Amino acid sequence: MPTSSDKIALFIDGANLYATAKTLGFDIDYKRLLKEFQSRGTLLRAFYYTAVIEDQEFSSIRPLIDWLDYNGYTVVTKATKEFIDASGRRKVKGNMDIELAVDAMELAEHVDQIVLFSGDGDFRSLVEAVQRRGVRVTVISTISNHPPMIADELRRQADIFTDLVELQSKLGRDPSERPAPREPRHHAPQFLQRATTVAPNDGFDD
Repeated sequence: MPTSSDKIALFIDGANLYATAKTLGFDIDYKRLLKEFQSRGTLLRAFYYTAVIEDQEFSSIRPLIDWLDYNGYTVVTKATKEFIDASGRRKVKGNMDIELAVDAMELAEHVDQIVLFSGDGDFRSLVEAVQRRGVRVTVISTISNHPPMIADELRRQADIFTDLVELQSKLGRDPSERPAPREPRHHAPQFLQRATTVAPNDGFDD
């Protein structure tokens, strides 16, 4: 059983976690996520992996990456590559599996527990290799939708599988932090509308 003295490392497959939370209908509060796992032991590292579109001046992921970088996460990014597939369609490739696997193997000898936020079946062999080094692996994804977001072989390989829906109350962003819905214009005089305009919420805590 995990103890409060456990050394823990988090490995977050950014695109996968985003898609999983979106499927379940909530947003991840990354400040709360960090606090949750700090309370479970000694959190040595929290890695966040994501691909970014090359040559794009502003990416929608950029504010999140910057916030994570300044707030306790180790952010690992890689530029996506565009290519034309066999049928002539333009595709974007931005797989972070290798980077995540290398970091996990390097850190395995320094931790008691690894928490992997991903449902990607490609990580099954990584989980097995880390377990052979005596590290317990918790995998967080979901089976609450159909088809499940986690590959069956990865779920079976994990020491512990936790459904993300069970962590919603601990990791989810408080709905009150989202911008309030704007009232239809005909419900209030124009001067009141201007006075009560809600500033857009960037989605991140200070």
